[in-house]
Amino acid sequence: MLRLGPALLVRLARAPLRASMRPCGVAAAGGHGEEQERFVFLEYEPDPAERAAAAALHRERELKTRRERELKLKPRRARGAPSAVPSVSDPSVPPSGVSCSGCGAELQCADGGAAGFVPAERYRSLLCEGPAAPRGAVCQRCWALAHHGSALRLRLPPEQHRRVVSAALRRPPRHGRGPLLLYVLDVMELPDPVLPQLPALLGPDVPAAGVLVVGNKVDLLPADCRGHLGRLRQRVAAACARAGLRGAALVDIRLVSAKTGYGMEGLVSRLQRSWKCAGDVYLLGATNSGKSTLFNTLLRSDYCKSRAPDIIDRATVSPWPGTTLNLLKFPIINPTCDRIFRRQERLKEEATKTEDQLSSEEKKYLNQLKKQGYLVGRVGRTFQQQKSSAEIDFDPDTLSYSMDEDPRDSPKKFEEREEFTHNEVKDARWCFDTPGIVKEDCVLNLLTEKEVKLVLPSHAIVPRTFILKPGMVLFLAALGRIDYLEGEKPAWFSVLASNLLPVHVTTLSNADTVYEKHAAQEFLKVPMGGEERMKEFPPLVSQDITLKGIGTTEAVADIKLSSAGWVAVTAHAEEELLLRAYTPQGTALVVREPPLLPYISTIRGARIPGTPAYRTKKPPSFVENLRTTGSR
Repeated sequence: MLRLGPALLVRLARAPLRASMRPCGVAAAGGHGEEQERFVFLEYEPDPAERAAAAALHRERELKTRRERELKLKPRRARGAPSAVPSVSDPSVPPSGVSCSGCGAELQCADGGAAGFVPAERYRSLLCEGPAAPRGAVCQRCWALAHHGSALRLRLPPEQHRRVVSAALRRPPRHGRGPLLLYVLDVMELPDPVLPQLPALLGPDVPAAGVLVVGNKVDLLPADCRGHLGRLRQRVAAACARAGLRGAALVDIRLVSAKTGYGMEGLVSRLQRSWKCAGDVYLLGATNSGKSTLFNTLLRSDYCKSRAPDIIDRATVSPWPGTTLNLLKFPIINPTCDRIFRRQERLKEEATKTEDQLSSEEKKYLNQLKKQGYLVGRVGRTFQQQKSSAEIDFDPDTLSYSMDEDPRDSPKKFEEREEFTHNEVKDARWCFDTPGIVKEDCVLNLLTEKEVKLVLPSHAIVPRTFILKPGMVLFLAALGRIDYLEGEKPAWFSVLASNLLPVHVTTLSNADTVYEKHAAQEFLKVPMGGEERMKEFPPLVSQDITLKGIGTTEAVADIKLSSAGWVAVTAHAEEELLLRAYTPQGTALVVREPPLLPYISTIRGARIPGTPAYRTKKPPSFVENLRTTGSR
């Protein structure tokens, strides 16, 4: 089989449009009747023989993994494993007063539909282990997210999320200082819908040390030209100014990837320079902005006390909106002059290394991150607690057995969980992770768990560009649609969305038929579930858009289809376009001017003859703080 580049599009044979066809379809440029063509990413669409073999291998591995997991769970279960016992509630048992280490909700067994639920049998067994046993346990919902990747249906009203955040921010200032607000903003979601709500959450009588805005998820966006990060920073600064955040109130703007580590060492250094504020730090932001991922990365950096990663559990992270339900926290290390000097020496030493000088484990981890994002960084630790060598208990009875006996395992002793001493935390400043503020007009609120996983990009976005004539229509799954109604010349439409979402191009005369026939089917993919799913899914509503082109290499605007992604429109200079864009009823459709990545249409391969599609091109990844091999 001929193997091509991983993000290359391949033209497939013409065939009648059928429900059994795979997604990523586009119509022929001429739009002749029912004849369609489809284009697929090779990494997502192997040939039938390979697909069948891969599916069989995947089923075999899944079965093997499930059996191994069951065998491991038989002798002992992990702390807080409520899925191993029946999900029975007991309203007579009072709440524990201890928070879930994954989402922050108070552990309880009284109400199976409320936050922090642990099945009654498991809950009682935790209490029997001692007063310290519930610490470190997780609720049933966090267990399902972490071990099975499934989200139990638990939606808190948006007002409850705001109430938790507002109550935390309006606490009396500790140490005589107001809190530093670390606002986490998803750069792909600009203009951010929650940022203008910040003053109301804080309240007029609560002094704040300032707001440090963190533009997250820059690893997912390809560089459309040199200096694209500087332009992204300007876009974030403009959003802050529109929200009334400027001057002394805005401490700084940082662009990072909490997932791949890009920009995180610089963020830690900037936060430590803000130590003069000497107050607590609160992570704020909308749902799915990456707050919990940022919390976990900071927890394992030079920003927290050296013992904290061994005592504090990581926050539960998932694509499901609103995973964090209450406050989580870790103690911030005091950046003394000696510590800052030692940290700077470590950073200087690491910046002199090349990839060849890294260990095999570090190289493997870096290569994995490069596949997931365009921008990658390394987050190290200067201050680590020295662990004493573990003592080995020698038990001769467990080692002596006859040939016809199996070795005997001694019962494991209950290990005391490490705790902070009073002196360690009596004057500590804390970094808090707060519940995400729900975006009320977001398409994610309409989707199921499986659909959310397809819509939210988890890997570097590969732009897909199409050239359309008037009378043609572009579908992004069944979540968005753009009709090119009027114009003199063809225009370029670059789709920036999850690589798993299909893009389909057809004619205006066929568009309604395509949607009615293939919405909630495999061809358009999301939503999924057939006719029954579409009965409860809101209809698409339209908005007319008029744009004037500024050149064939620069987009004039982005048409943002809620949180499903956006389409950058590039047209000839002074060319007027009349477009009609559709999103599901109740979701936000935004025309973003200027566009986020104006030169994105230039990141493409050659035109596929006879079609509106261009071959795709994936720019290379960049590793921060690592010398290029061979450079001096």
